[in-house]
Amino acid sequence: MNLIQGLISFILHIDEHLVDIIQIFGHWSYAILFLIVFVETGIVIFPFLPGDSLLFAGGAFAAVGAFDIKLLIIIFLAGAIIGDTVNYHIGKKLGMSIPANSWLGKVINQDKMKAAENFFNKHGGKTIVIARFMPFIRTFAPLVAGASRMNYRYFIVYNVIGAIIWVGLCTSLGYIFGNIPIVKDNFSTVLLAIIFISILPAAISMLKNKFGKQPV
Repeated sequence: MNLIQGLISFILHIDEHLVDIIQIFGHWSYAILFLIVFVETGIVIFPFLPGDSLLFAGGAFAAVGAFDIKLLIIIFLAGAIIGDTVNYHIGKKLGMSIPANSWLGKVINQDKMKAAENFFNKHGGKTIVIARFMPFIRTFAPLVAGASRMNYRYFIVYNVIGAIIWVGLCTSLGYIFGNIPIVKDNFSTVLLAIIFISILPAAISMLKNKFGKQPV
């Protein structure tokens, strides 16, 4: 419970935590941000780490000179692209044969895996791009792509395109709007709104799957 509370606090007060990270680690903060994005996108058992909110907050801090915006975007892009690539190869190695009663099967939420698989089957390769903006789905989509033996050249193109759009949009929004007084004074509320908007497509898709076909 303490771990969950700590993660929630980190996500909702990421601006405060970034201040601490910058003060303690200085230029090494770039490496920490890279690791967070890499782990969130590349290690399937950590889908709950901040994604969109971290990019937004990083952009906001870059606007006041805490980060170099160009270097920050490169760091975020590297973490996102390498993370999805690693995740793809994990999926290709494991396939869809993870036993439900195994340690990994218990850690990986099978419902989330199924949701990602359904979304992937419905939207094809562009899922890799769309999923960038959907927490949890973002982490499971490349795993499913690898498990289903999606052509790697096809995958890497969508991986790079999706990362550029995701990082560019979220970081730029933070850079442009993150330090507007009303946004800065209500940073937690803004991050909640970002998270809500991010998960909305997945929630709608799940509701459609659950209630779309009613028994006759």
